Amino acid sequence: MFLKLNSAAAVGLDCLPVDVEVDINKGQSAFNIVGLPDSSIYEAKDRIHSALKNSDFSYPFNFRILVNLAPADLHKEGPAYDLPMALGVIIISNDLQIDLDDALLVGELALDGSLRHTNGILPITIFAKQSGLKRIFLPEADAPEAALVGGIDIYPVKNLKQLVKHLTDITPIQPYIRPENWNEFVAPQYELDMAMVKGQEFVKRALEIAASGSHNILMSGPPGSGKTLLARSFASILPRLTADEALEVTKIYSVAGLLQSGFVKERPFRAPHHTASGVALVGGGKHPRPGEISLAHRGVLFLDEFPEFPRTVLESLRQPLEDGVITISRANGVLTFPARFILVASQNPCPCGFSSDPDRHCACGPSQIIRYQKKISGPLLDRIDLHVEVPRVKFDKLSSDALGESSENIRQRVEEARNIQTNRFRDTNIHCNSEMRNAEIRQFCKLDDQSIDLLRAAVTQMHLSARAYNRILKLARTIADLGKSDNIKLDHVAEALQFRAKVD
Repeated sequence: MFLKLNSAAAVGLDCLPVDVEVDINKGQSAFNIVGLPDSSIYEAKDRIHSALKNSDFSYPFNFRILVNLAPADLHKEGPAYDLPMALGVIIISNDLQIDLDDALLVGELALDGSLRHTNGILPITIFAKQSGLKRIFLPEADAPEAALVGGIDIYPVKNLKQLVKHLTDITPIQPYIRPENWNEFVAPQYELDMAMVKGQEFVKRALEIAASGSHNILMSGPPGSGKTLLARSFASILPRLTADEALEVTKIYSVAGLLQSGFVKERPFRAPHHTASGVALVGGGKHPRPGEISLAHRGVLFLDEFPEFPRTVLESLRQPLEDGVITISRANGVLTFPARFILVASQNPCPCGFSSDPDRHCACGPSQIIRYQKKISGPLLDRIDLHVEVPRVKFDKLSSDALGESSENIRQRVEEARNIQTNRFRDTNIHCNSEMRNAEIRQFCKLDDQSIDLLRAAVTQMHLSARAYNRILKLARTIADLGKSDNIKLDHVAEALQFRAKVD
């Protein structure tokens, strides 16, 4: 007897249909799975055997069971096909008349027949809805995640026995109803606040600009000047996630298996160690998965000790910093993951860290300093909008009881600037100033004669590239938005130029 059930395979952040075809015939006992399964799928036959036995279902001994995962040329991985395979065996061996043409099934089986959490539920549910399916059966723990997608009935399944009772009209499973406040965003609570940072007003201003326009920033200064504290406090001044942005981030974390709850409601903050490999940072592997830059999508990627990262790893940041996506090419195919993040990097000016400190002696020779600074290539530095010196904090500032401006106050200004940008780009797929392309730069970054003269002199004297020129205009546009100015003025351009890397 033959039966076909609907499932899906996650490929990158998208899904492709998988037909789980189950055929049982009399013969020598055997259970074979074909269709390019990986080892976790091939091991499913043992899980299914135990799950059926412990759920009081008879296992069809003296029968040959064949499961085909079609299409056969698509590699499948993970235990998500346990549920449709087990259910197919139950339906055929018990000669049940059940129509599941409008349903998709996904879930990992435990040996007692219960269902465990499965990765990639959100994109699978989106695929099911787009494919015109009406129902999806999945592990109970994953129902809140699937319910983020409206327009499809979500059936949370505890175990195999419960599912069969539902399908045979003995004990119905009630569809999962998402809470009314499922998409409400409560202001997140941060451990660090900008008020804790003593002094460093110039750097705080740079971070406010970076948060307002989603610009990349590099902080350079001696050890102990507060670079790491500033970077980790940066998350507290970022605007709250919008519903669309939260759905994008949730989809990535679902595929990566890092989703802690039904909905990601805070902007990601990723801080990989400088020993991280290129695959860990940009994603990839034999079967590509999102890396740190995709996990930081719509949030922050903090790279501490920037020059200590391998150069090949840093150079892999060029494409995502420019395009907002990372394309991974493997023998199995080409996948694209989103990577629209704010890069916050910090570094010491030299190996010992004190070449820029007027109060400490630098033990490094000129060649050592040059060699250290050359670890970061010019093209990569050109893609960073704000270059900021972080000086050592004086004793008077450190010992003062006065607190700085709170993150909440700064975030209000940042959100006001973001709202201006949202209205400006409402008819495009652009979210903020840093994402502007040439057409938007020409339209929204017009300069008066004085600003043009200043920028002309800067391009000549500072030997700025065309990319740097455009990035200055984007930065000036953000500064103007913070000042609630409709037009970019001379002082906005002048402030933007302060943040370009100094060329000797």
